[in-house]
Amino acid sequence: MMLVSIVTLRQLNGRLRYLKLRPTPVRARRFPNSQTKCPEHHFSFFIQSGAASVVAPKICVENNLVLGSVKNNAGQGINVVIINDVKPLIELLKSIEKGAIVLMASYDDPSSKLTEEARKLIAELGSSMVQSLRFRDNWVFVGGKGATVKSAFEKHLKNDNAKNKYQNWPELIELQGCIPKYLE
Repeated sequence: MMLVSIVTLRQLNGRLRYLKLRPTPVRARRFPNSQTKCPEHHFSFFIQSGAASVVAPKICVENNLVLGSVKNNAGQGINVVIINDVKPLIELLKSIEKGAIVLMASYDDPSSKLTEEARKLIAELGSSMVQSLRFRDNWVFVGGKGATVKSAFEKHLKNDNAKNKYQNWPELIELQGCIPKYLE
């Protein structure tokens, strides 16, 4: 059984605040879209970005929904699920232990409050696209502390008024696959 911590980065009264939920075992509601079968010592995941400011992101681990509107634990900004690390965005990112796996999904606007230091720390988790995030882009990412290569689990959809599906917001994006339970 894995422990999952969920953090939503929010702006309140001009200051960045973190909504941190207690670590909980992954035994949540089944998420039917993820049918991925993984090799031994790997776990399946499914990530879907939010869309506009009305469709919340979803993150599923081992076919269980751990973040989303059904659980009422997703918020605007960047939603982060950390697996195998239960420590209490910059302070959080610095506290992630080597070998921990991090899942992130954007909602509404992931970039406005994202500092250069936070972008650097997320890049150190294996992101190659975090530096490109702009106003109302959609982005999903799976990475890990101590990763020596860029993550293959990342998607970025730019906010483009000529192509947006939801007026001023791009369509949601999804990502699923298998990743080792512990990074070495």
